[in-house]
Order: sequence, then C-alpha cells, then structure tokens
Amino acid sequence: MLNSLSKLRKTGVAALTLGVASVFLAGCTMNGPQASPTAAEKRQELNAAATATLSKLYEAAPQSKQLVAQARGVLVFPAVLSASFIVGAQHGSGVLRVNGQDTGYYSITGGSIGFQAGAQSKAMVVLFMTDDALAKFRASSGWTIGADATVAVANVGANGNIDSNTVQQPIVGFVMNNGGLMAGVSVDGSKISPLLL
Repeated sequence: MLNSLSKLRKTGVAALTLGVASVFLAGCTMNGPQASPTAAEKRQELNAAATATLSKLYEAAPQSKQLVAQARGVLVFPAVLSASFIVGAQHGSGVLRVNGQDTGYYSITGGSIGFQAGAQSKAMVVLFMTDDALAKFRASSGWTIGADATVAVANVGANGNIDSNTVQQPIVGFVMNNGGLMAGVSVDGSKISPLLL
C-alpha cells in the first residue's frame, strides 16, 4: 500500500510538472516579437530620417541648401547599407520630395566587385535639377544610375563650395557617411525602383 501511494505521488508530481510546463510553453509561443511597423509608420520614419539627412547635408555643404531649393525633385536615401567581402551589395529605402511634399518611396540596390571587406552605412541625396530629368525618373519602373541617367556626384571644396561644373548638371548627387561628405565616390550601377509603402 505504501508502495502504491508513493507511485501515485510520483505520477501526480509528474502530471503537475507537465501541466505547469505546458502553461509556460504556451505563454512563450503566444508572446512572440512585437508586430512589425505599419506602412504609415514606415513612411513617417523614412520622412523624418530624410529631413534629418538634409539638415546634415546643409551643415556639410551650405551651398547645397540653395541647390535643393532650386531642384525640381529631391530623392533622399537616409541609410544605404553596404556589406561586402570580395563581392559587395547595398540596399536602402528613400523618399522623393517634389515642391516640399513627399510624393513617392523608392528602394536602391547595387553591387560592386573588387577586394573590399566590411559594412558601412551612407546617405545619398539625388537632386533632379530639370523638369525633364525628374519626368524621366518618375516614368521609369526601374532606373539605373550610369545606364538610364548620369548622376554628377558633387565635389565640395575646402571652403564648402560646390564646384561650378557640378551645379550645372541635370542630376546632382551627394553621398555622406558619418565623417561627412564623401569625395570621389561612384554611384554608377545603383538601381532605383519604386517602393510600395
């Protein structure tokens, strides 16, 4: 009798342990990661990041503020992430502003081959200085820099002035990292496509 009572206790303890464990496991499966941000939240976050990127650009090159004001359209990619080891790849999301209004969202992707290693983030601002350049960009379903159009990456002198040849081009680009404006950067091969947000 003592033996069967002991067996009963062990069975009861085992059943209780399994019951408690199942409650905890059920709780774990229901408490997954928080829901991903909505499209509206993504747009709001991208718009705020684009505004911050433009502010950094104006600090790095004060003359750029006048160029942005004259541009027919301003495409801002606040964070283009590059990761590479021998073959590189980059990706980012951006917003197109026309007359100060956010009018569309775009992704940028690209790749490069050569000996390189590491990961970095950079910001890119593309200014469409003519109506024609902006119209061709907006009419495309995918636009590759260097193939569909040339982007003149701005060279900024020590005094903060942008070289006069660059400001006369139909499409002007700025590339920045944490250290400021990057000189001698090629953006050719980067593909910009409409993004549904």
